[in-house]
Amino acid sequence: MTLHPIIDAEIFALRPDFMALSIHVSGGRNGPSDAASEALLAEAVQSLDFFPWAEAHLDAWRDAYRAFGAKPKKTPCSAEALRKRAVKDGAMRPLNAVVDLYNAVSLRFAVPVGGEDATSYAGQPRLCLASGDEPFHTMAEGQPVIEAPEVGEVIWRDDQGVTCRRWNWRQGPRTQITEASEDMWFVLERLDPMPVEALLDAGRMLIAGLRRTAPELAVSTKVFGAANPFGEPAGGL
Repeated sequence: MTLHPIIDAEIFALRPDFMALSIHVSGGRNGPSDAASEALLAEAVQSLDFFPWAEAHLDAWRDAYRAFGAKPKKTPCSAEALRKRAVKDGAMRPLNAVVDLYNAVSLRFAVPVGGEDATSYAGQPRLCLASGDEPFHTMAEGQPVIEAPEVGEVIWRDDQGVTCRRWNWRQGPRTQITEASEDMWFVLERLDPMPVEALLDAGRMLIAGLRRTAPELAVSTKVFGAANPFGEPAGGL
């Protein structure tokens, strides 16, 4: 089954400028970090200020977090958290080839990127406001725990529960990409002032990187926004 999300109307009411690029791939190939994936990460760390709108885009995400009651200084969006780590350490620790790739895309374009093992999903991904009783399976001090989101928190979820809390802050381990993953789903999330073409360029970089190790990769893309809440094919990818 091709995996693309459902985005509730409340999300576009909260941020009418929100757009999501959904990319589902099958026949992919992952594995340990290699020289190419580590080079991508290193290049991305050196290009944090490549786009003049990058810091303003992260600012927009801080505002979006405050709008549903989150505290971005304590729980920043994934793109800001990566950037802070890169600035602090001067490098990014490689994890595996695909995670290295999407982290490099996130750093270069200052855009939150989620990567998930599509076979781990129960039903479709859904971006919505939490009712507060959805289970979030995660880890705390090395032990599995179950948390619940706050009422009104923006969450990604499936039929089993929360897959990512506070929009794009913390992913749960259940759907994480592993070295064995072949069927994968990615979502790139944009607000003003990130140009729409930059969002598509980020998607192109991701797809090109995935095809490096899996040339016969099958790709399905959709872009979602207030003007097309049910998504439409992302042309040119």
